[in-house]
Amino acid sequence: MTTTNDTATFTVENRIAWVKFNRPEKRNCMSPTLNRRMMEILDELEFRDDVGVLVLTGEGTAWSAGMDLKEYFRETEALGLGATRKAQRESYGWWRRLRWYQKPTIAMVNGWCFGGGYGPLYSCDLAIAADEAQFALSEINWGILPGGGATKVVVDLIPMRDAMYHAMTGELIDGQKAAAWRLVNESVPLERLEARVRELAEVLLKKNSVALKATKDAVRRVKEMTYDSAEDYLVRAQEAANFHDNTGRKEGIKQFIDDKTYKPGLGAYDLAKQN
Repeated sequence: MTTTNDTATFTVENRIAWVKFNRPEKRNCMSPTLNRRMMEILDELEFRDDVGVLVLTGEGTAWSAGMDLKEYFRETEALGLGATRKAQRESYGWWRRLRWYQKPTIAMVNGWCFGGGYGPLYSCDLAIAADEAQFALSEINWGILPGGGATKVVVDLIPMRDAMYHAMTGELIDGQKAAAWRLVNESVPLERLEARVRELAEVLLKKNSVALKATKDAVRRVKEMTYDSAEDYLVRAQEAANFHDNTGRKEGIKQFIDDKTYKPGLGAYDLAKQN
């Protein structure tokens, strides 16, 4: 499953896949090798029956300090435009794959999250940070704009004035400020981080997997639609979900109306009773 030379690793435990960036000596900076390894891991885990939720985190004291300036920029650019475009396709490719992943995903931000690290941060459906984590768009500090989608990430997630300040100053913010700005869902003390992410993963594991996939796709898609377009899309999306899971909605309604065993506003129906 893993080797000592892997730039990213994973373990599966109780239907949760714990995926780790594994370059702690480089603060988990992303390199072309790491980007290729991440695509391999996503391929391996996406349709496994023993995986219900994917958690992405970092080994050591960082989540990811962004792109490896030496490997990703200097060494790649020295090989010419073709190599640069290939490296971009590989990094943007697995981030895009993660945005539309079959399983629900959680970013567990345990430490530094800089620049290019905002790509996979945004790609995860949910994000929980440690209070002690440090976030920054550091690009301005070494003379470029926040590329790789990072500018789009902050404009999508946080208010304009905060986005402008964040991008133009390159200043660090901690997990609590990141939560206040809505870069992440919430922030907890580092010692509580894994337990909180596990709690959240357990909540997701109790939901209908087809409905989860349809829901996460819908939230991303309708953001850029008009109301009428979104209304039509959601009708079609529900019809498609019903096709892929013909018993799910029926069982949920049955347990509520007929069996009276749960209330939708207070929790999920019992998946074990679904045929």
